[in-house]
Parts: sequence; C-alpha cells; structure tokens
Amino acid sequence: MAKTISIFNNKGGVGKTTYMYHVAHLLAEDGSNVLVVDCDSQCNLTAYCLSDESIELSWAADGNSIFRNIEPVYETIGDICDRPPSRVLNARGNIHIVPGDLRLSDFEDRLGNTWNSAKGGSLPDIRAQSAIHRYIRWAAEHVAADIVMIDLGPNLGALNRAVLASSDYFITPVAPDLFSIQGTENLGNKLVTWRTEWDQVNQAIGESRLSIPAGRPKYLGYVIQQHNIRSNAEGMTKGWGIYNGRLKPAITSNIVDKLRPSDQAVLWEDDDYHLGQIPNLHSLIPYSMDARKPIFYCTSKDGLKGSHITKAKEASGHFEEMVALLQQVVEDEF
Repeated sequence: MAKTISIFNNKGGVGKTTYMYHVAHLLAEDGSNVLVVDCDSQCNLTAYCLSDESIELSWAADGNSIFRNIEPVYETIGDICDRPPSRVLNARGNIHIVPGDLRLSDFEDRLGNTWNSAKGGSLPDIRAQSAIHRYIRWAAEHVAADIVMIDLGPNLGALNRAVLASSDYFITPVAPDLFSIQGTENLGNKLVTWRTEWDQVNQAIGESRLSIPAGRPKYLGYVIQQHNIRSNAEGMTKGWGIYNGRLKPAITSNIVDKLRPSDQAVLWEDDDYHLGQIPNLHSLIPYSMDARKPIFYCTSKDGLKGSHITKAKEASGHFEEMVALLQQVVEDEF
C-alpha cells in the first residue's frame, strides 16, 4: 500500500506547494509512481500541474476534482465517486493529480457540523468524515501509487483534521521568521487533540467495514524555505539567521515533545528533525509556474536567459536530500 505524506503548516506563504511539486517530479523521474492530491482550496498545486482547459473539465459536473469525487457525500445523496486522477503535465515519470476545487471549503462546513455526532458513532457522519480518505485510497490503488503527497491549506480547521488523519506522515515547511515560529505553538496540542478524537471515532464505529482514518500521522520533520543564500555556516543571510536558531527549539518543544508520547514522531538517530533547506529561488518560480514545469526542466524556450539557465539546471540539488528521505520512507522497513 502506498505511503501517504501530507505537506502541512498552519502558517501560509512558506513555499509548501512549490516544495511538494518539485519533490514529486524528482521522485517520479527516479521511478516512483506518485499521486499528488490538492486539498488546499486555493488550488495552487492544480494550477501548476494542469492546463486551464483540464482544470475546467475537472470542475465540471462529471469532473474528477477532489470535490466532485466526494460531492454525493456532501449532498447526502450517495457515496464517493470513482473518477480517476489526471496525468500531470511535463512529468518525466509517472505522476497523477487529484485536482483541487474551490468548493472544497463548502465541504469543510459539513465536516465541522458532523464531527461530534461522528465521535458518537453516527455512521452517515463518519462516512462524511472519511470520504476524502476513502477516495484518496481508491485513487492511489487505481494508479498503483508508491507514494501519495497531499497539499493542505494553512489552517487547523475541520478539513485538515480529516485529511491529515488519513496520512502516514507529515512534513512542515517553514521559513526562518517569527511567524513560522509562532505557527508551531498550537500545532502539537491540536494534533494531540485530534488523535484522541479520532480514537473515539474508531472505537465508536465498531465492526463496520467502512475504511476510516487512523488519525495518527507521524511527524517526519521540517524543511526551511524562502531564505536568501550566503556562504556561511547557516547558509543564509544574517537577518534570516536570527530566527533560524530559534526554529529547532520551538519545533522540538511545540511539536516533537507533544507527539512523542503517542508515538507520532519518527525517532531519528541524531534527534534532528531538520530535513533540509531550500533557498529563495526568486524569479525562477514565475518562469516555472508559467511553463508548468519544475525549475530544473525549464530552458531558454521557457524564457530563461543567461545565469538563470545555469541556476535552473542546478536547482534540483536543493531537493535531493528530501527526495532521498522520502524514498527511504516508501520502503516497507522504514
């Protein structure tokens, strides 16, 4: 069965979609079957992966967006649909996407309204809480995915509670700034609460054959993004370095220490949850998004000139450490 990894932080603007998009392409180029799922109602990942025409088709009444596939559950007229994911543009390997949908935020209201009754064992409401989980599992099996990567919006709402609960692991992209540090403060406590509540749901459902999330995603660690490079020990400017030194203790106390008692943090030998760092790639990102290609696939045909061409070719090196880690996670013995 495919391993599912959510890319999640309750603080926005840290480059999580860009990170996920590029890592997914490198995993596919290396031979993994990858399924990416856009559960952020802003749909940035979808815009990166598909043509405008394909996005419109995914949103049509018979479309294959994440919302269209769980729409019968939302409307209480049926169960999930089985519409296959779309192939990602310009991939050098096997990548599919479950397209995002702006209307997914409407379903979040349903998840919020039915949570208490789901904890009490109401099967129709548990069906709603598990709808996205069950569709993602079906889609992963349909495309024979080795790894599923889910892009989540920056909040601690009912939608992320439902989707994160379906994941085996999660990673938090962060920036070396005050807001990312503050964003960790209630994350660990919220995850502990969600774990307890999902335990209630699992106990309440009894012998039902309905597949529901375990609600126990394990923390893999954090990736530092969006900093400016310098050739010093920290690899970033002095200004960014001020907050960089505060990230590790904040994440340790606010996330790792809260999740370890429930076995929801991977135990790294060096006790270091810093998985790598990706610098601010500045104007290369707009070229990449316009071409709907990873930076390292972009060429002069995509508008790059001069030093940009060299920097684009070298950009894959920023992601190689994370790709190697995720390949390790996919192995059964991890």
